[in-house]
Amino acid sequence: MIPARRNKLFSNWFAKYMRYRMHKAFNRIVVMPFEPKPGHSVLLLCNHFSWWDGFFGNYLAYWHLKRKLYIMMQHDHLQQRMLFNLFGGFSIEKGTREMLKSLHYAADLLNDPENLVVVFPQGELVSNHATGIVIEKGIERLIKHIKGPCQIVYSCVLIDYFESLKPSAFIHLFDCGVAGDVPFDQLAENINGFHKQALQNQINVEH
Repeated sequence: MIPARRNKLFSNWFAKYMRYRMHKAFNRIVVMPFEPKPGHSVLLLCNHFSWWDGFFGNYLAYWHLKRKLYIMMQHDHLQQRMLFNLFGGFSIEKGTREMLKSLHYAADLLNDPENLVVVFPQGELVSNHATGIVIEKGIERLIKHIKGPCQIVYSCVLIDYFESLKPSAFIHLFDCGVAGDVPFDQLAENINGFHKQALQNQINVEH
């Protein structure tokens, strides 16, 4: 695996630059009200439907959840974009022995309450209109190895255009509880219930 080489100065600059780029590309980015648990790291599980998803994770980590970003990326994707390694990107190679090393590495990062790790539990790109979230079993292994207090948060990003030529991104956040407190099957069920509710709430979102 490729470990992160997070650089504080570069990460701060990149977060500000990407906020500028995102507000140029989107009509609005609306984050629903949410408060992270003090003294807890954050495992941020995100729906994965677009090129922008890692940048949404970065946006949330820096501007809303106030944690140091780390992001799990496919090994070949990180190799092609090693610049991301400097703001917290580390690799995972599914179906290999190195995968377990990556999951343990992520768990170790989450033992520090200042850190946030972005993971895409679907493991692949799935339409923004999907009504169900299939969560890969690797997430269960990751959670079992977290020793420090860690809040699990699900982020559901939904896109609408309404009256604008540019898309608006609406980010719905769900507190899944603390790692180790909720059985994996229940966690997956809770996330799917929230995801369906977010899709329903999106119908009535203000625009």
